[in-house]
Amino acid sequence: MAGLAIAMDLGTSGFRAQAIDRSTGSVISTAITTRHPLPGANVMDHVHFALDLGVETAQRLIIRAANRVLASLGVPLEEVGRLALCGNPTQLALLQGTEIRDLAFAGRRKLRALGVLDQVREARVLEARALPDLDLPVGCEVLIPPAVRHEVGADALAMIIQSGILERDETAISTDFGTNAEMAIVHRRQATTGSSAAGAALEGQHLTFGMLAVPGAISDLEPEPPHHRIVQLDDRMLPIAGSRIDLERPGPIEAGAPRPAGITGTGALAILEQAIDSGLVEPPRISTADARLHLGEEIYLSEEDVVEAGKAIGAVRAGHITLCHEAGIALDQVRTAYISGASGTYVDARKAQRLGLIPPQVRTVYQLGNTSLAMARDLALVPGTLERMSALARQLRQRHCLFGASPVFKRVFLLELAYWVEGMPLSQYREFLARYGLPALRPPSALPQVVRTVERDLGELGRLGLKTVSDPARSVQWRFPGCTGCSLCLADCPEGALSLSGRGAQALISLDPSRCDGVGCRRCERACPEKVFRLDELFRG
Repeated sequence: MAGLAIAMDLGTSGFRAQAIDRSTGSVISTAITTRHPLPGANVMDHVHFALDLGVETAQRLIIRAANRVLASLGVPLEEVGRLALCGNPTQLALLQGTEIRDLAFAGRRKLRALGVLDQVREARVLEARALPDLDLPVGCEVLIPPAVRHEVGADALAMIIQSGILERDETAISTDFGTNAEMAIVHRRQATTGSSAAGAALEGQHLTFGMLAVPGAISDLEPEPPHHRIVQLDDRMLPIAGSRIDLERPGPIEAGAPRPAGITGTGALAILEQAIDSGLVEPPRISTADARLHLGEEIYLSEEDVVEAGKAIGAVRAGHITLCHEAGIALDQVRTAYISGASGTYVDARKAQRLGLIPPQVRTVYQLGNTSLAMARDLALVPGTLERMSALARQLRQRHCLFGASPVFKRVFLLELAYWVEGMPLSQYREFLARYGLPALRPPSALPQVVRTVERDLGELGRLGLKTVSDPARSVQWRFPGCTGCSLCLADCPEGALSLSGRGAQALISLDPSRCDGVGCRRCERACPEKVFRLDELFRG
């Protein structure tokens, strides 16, 4: 038996992995990516890319990124005997190069017309040789866990198992705060699951200065009247005090504190909550002189960012209300909340509750860290874990709510959009809930007890520490016949994913796929005056 195992979480926003000594169960090292290798910032972007360019192209980019993560772990890969994976159904399907059309289209009639059979994503055990070009021994065992439904996967099972929510006699809710907010409500020991497309803001993406939870990111904001103090992540992914700032003006109030690199999702939530509390924000408007909330000399939150964060909050709260309706209870009956993921780790739970991300009458909040990575560790080390996940998946399929088909979710999410995007008063929101026959949305009545079970979302980093992969997909280059090197494609790229070397007919265009906004954007193609730029060629390069 090879002496090493790898646990890997394939998330929508990036990959996280740990090398493990199988004889002792101890973590040796940790590696993370700062972005996902595929273009776009959410599951549908990734599915769209794979449908346009082919599953094989998406699989190649994902395996290339996985190899970069594996190499960054700093262990002899020839000694790895097991790779245990966890993640959502889209990421696991693309890694394997299997059917994804059922993840893209809703409705059995549409899928039948496309010739797509019902996909039941059960657990699988493969050999590494089945995954082309994966840098592990050909006989290395690869464990792939099951999904509940097409939009609720192994990461949701991980959240439920790692929280222990089914083992307690309580009315509780668990939520994995991320681009896809998987959630489950348990009442009388029966679980109802769902998944809300919260969007990328909870992970720090689609914000002007947004970034994932990596060293240097602003993760929180604490009041120091009449000002505030930044909290940011250090090189060990632990929160530390940063500069004291004035939200209304650029620049720090004091010198000497570490310079932040950007704002992660939890930082954006904290800034928004503190600004609402200070009277600087009444969604979606910011009442400062320049309509910005300043976090230093160059970093700020804009009104567009407030809208992005608000839509994410609204999607989560609408999901919570819908699950409570499905379970036959009021939101006020939920007394315990479990939150996971990087955002669920670094968010200030009390600020999150005041924003609406945690039900208002919850009395205890457990912050669990990255339960998907923790589940992958258990898969790598604990016999019977894959079978346990399979049994739970079969059980949960009986009580799953598809939010896209729920009239309650649609009505509540429209109210959330009206509040966060259109500025509808909260009092009017509550009137509409009563008109729809839904329970009242009350403000929190007391501060909940917060139990942090981990220091950082990754758990122990191991004796070799943490390595960060900032370019998981590696740039590709292409020379387009007829290109004049005018650089208009670079200027029009909203994410700065393109670069140019050479001039005239020798112009060589480079693309970082992980920075690209996705094949639904193509602003670079439209900007080309010669109409010779072809985005697809860069992805196939």
